[in-house]
Amino acid sequence: MLRSTKIVATLGPASSDPTTLERMVRAGVDVVRLNFSHGSAQDHLARAQLVKDISRSVNRTVAIMCDLQGPKIRVGKFKDGRVTLQKGARFILDASCTLGDAERSGLDYKALPRDVEPGDVLLLDDGRIMLEVTDVRGHEVRCVVRQGGVLSNNKGINRQGGGLTAPALTPKDMEDIRTAVALQADYLAVSFPKSGADMYMARELMRAAGGKAFLIAKIERAEAVKEAALLDIMSACDGIMVARGDLAVEVGDASVPALQKKMIRLGREQNKVVITATQMMESMVSSPVPTRAEVSDVANAVLDGTDAVMLSAETASGGYPVEVIEAMDRICIEAEQSQALTLEQEFLNRVFTRIDQSIAMAALFTAYHLKVKAIASLTESGSTALWMSRMNCGVPIYALTSQTSTRYRTALFRDVYPLMVKYVGHDREELLHEAEKVLVDSGVVKEGDLIVLTIGEPIGMAGGTNTMKIVRVGEHLRP
Repeated sequence: MLRSTKIVATLGPASSDPTTLERMVRAGVDVVRLNFSHGSAQDHLARAQLVKDISRSVNRTVAIMCDLQGPKIRVGKFKDGRVTLQKGARFILDASCTLGDAERSGLDYKALPRDVEPGDVLLLDDGRIMLEVTDVRGHEVRCVVRQGGVLSNNKGINRQGGGLTAPALTPKDMEDIRTAVALQADYLAVSFPKSGADMYMARELMRAAGGKAFLIAKIERAEAVKEAALLDIMSACDGIMVARGDLAVEVGDASVPALQKKMIRLGREQNKVVITATQMMESMVSSPVPTRAEVSDVANAVLDGTDAVMLSAETASGGYPVEVIEAMDRICIEAEQSQALTLEQEFLNRVFTRIDQSIAMAALFTAYHLKVKAIASLTESGSTALWMSRMNCGVPIYALTSQTSTRYRTALFRDVYPLMVKYVGHDREELLHEAEKVLVDSGVVKEGDLIVLTIGEPIGMAGGTNTMKIVRVGEHLRP
């Protein structure tokens, strides 16, 4: 059975050998994530090539997403590797300290003293340790421990409520963008954007390096979830990631479920892809089966309409990288089967101002009422397939394209399945013949099936979809 929701899997030590990676791809991975917080440029280049080789060998489209590290706001290292902080104790975050102890630690973000003031609450190690700022003196941020525990080297720092001014793109990120372009990434994820300007900068840097990847904004700052800021970010990117880890630390874990639903809804309304991420199947790092809570978490994201669900440590360093993909695949399919079709309600109060978008919506409406076998979108850029994927009509959408970049890009779209057509001429009938042949040869349809087809004329022009056709398979097939 086809799965509408896509699976993103992070590569790491547990998933980089060819045998394991091939099993993961066969189990259902649609996009691999290369986490630039770890590993060298050569590591990422080698992994990307391995993914391409394996996806070709098993005849499955697997896109590549490079995830930039973003600003590192962390404590420094300690003499003994770690310290234990007691509730009520005094502790100093010192921008000039090189090696910490039980009384103070260094900072890799030297501007922290300028960003905080007395009364601010700093959350360390994903909120496990809580410090309240009592005084700021020069390069020292003096604190009292409100929630203690063990603090080890290089743990992260967040300010409760957000507001740290660290730029979204660091010098390392700028270099990593060049690496992403070199390995021909299909998607580039930008960490900690605060506004659309951060995404515009990332796009300009990528284009300057010769890249054409779709941009994903990772929503993980408190400032970014306010609706005006979120819409500003969405206007400058191609998709968002609901990055629940750092976001939960900044806004509080109880706020995240409602924010997740809001982001998925807004993403679909704004024609952006949405990835739901962080700890979706965390227990499967060390267990062959998920918890019931994790099953519900994944299923609810699917029911809300997310394009993709993402695995991080589960596949990067966990003990069951193949089993976790198989489990996620089962959960997604089961949730999708129970999803109600509400297409006609979704059409209410919608206004379409573009010809190609209007054709896409007409195709959905027709497919829904005629109960056709498939929607075939002949597309250069993938835009028509993306628009159609924003609403669920219960019919699979096949993006037929001659562009390799579009083939891999559409692998992340919910309900969309990419297929390559070899014809690159300008004859309409030849192209329709090729499209039907690809659909039949792929086992998608058989002769006599009814399909809805969208196409643009003149042939080969991106953004030119202007025709919808209802086709009985076999009309354009010739011996």
